[in-house]
Amino acid sequence: MSEQDNVEQNESVLEETMKEFDPKNNADDETTIENEIDIDVFKSRIAELEGEVQQAKETTARANAEAYNAQKRMEQEADKSKKFALQKFAKELLEVVDNLERAIENADANDPVAEGVQLTHKALLSVLTKNGVEAVDPEGEKFNADFHEAVGIDEEAEADTVGTVLQKGYSLNGRLLRPAMVRVGQ
Repeated sequence: MSEQDNVEQNESVLEETMKEFDPKNNADDETTIENEIDIDVFKSRIAELEGEVQQAKETTARANAEAYNAQKRMEQEADKSKKFALQKFAKELLEVVDNLERAIENADANDPVAEGVQLTHKALLSVLTKNGVEAVDPEGEKFNADFHEAVGIDEEAEADTVGTVLQKGYSLNGRLLRPAMVRVGQ
C-alpha cells in the first residue's frame, strides 16, 4: 500500500466518523452516544465555584486593608515615638531652666557672671525650642486645669483667671510636659 493510498484511507475513515457523530445523520431512534449529562449539576457547580471565588476576593481585599491599616498605625506610632522620645530628658532639663531663671532674678545686674548665666539660659531655651519644647506662660489667661496647676488664690486677679505664675509650664510638640504652677483669682 502506498503512502497516498494510506492518506486517502485515513480521510475516508475521518469522513465516516464525522458522519456517524453528526446529529443530522442520527436523528432516528438509533443514537450513537447516550447523553446522561445533567446541565443543572454543572450550573450549580459553576455557581458554587463563583461564590468561592467571590469570597476569596473579599477575603483578600479585607486582608489587604488590614495590612494597610497596620502599616499606617506603625508609621504613626513610629512618628509619635520620635516626637516624644525626648520627653523624659526635656522634663529633667526644665529644672536647669528654673535654676538659671532664679539665678538671673537674684543676680546683680552689673555682675559679669550674671550676663554669662543669661546667655546660658538663652542658649538652653533656644535648644529646647528647636526640639519642640515650648513655654506655657498663662498670666492673665483663663484658668485651664489641663495646662495649669492652681496652688493658691490671687486676690488681685479676676475670677477663674490666672493671676501670678509661680513656675512656667512647658509642652513638647503640643503635649504637656509640666503644668504651670499658678495662683488663680476667685
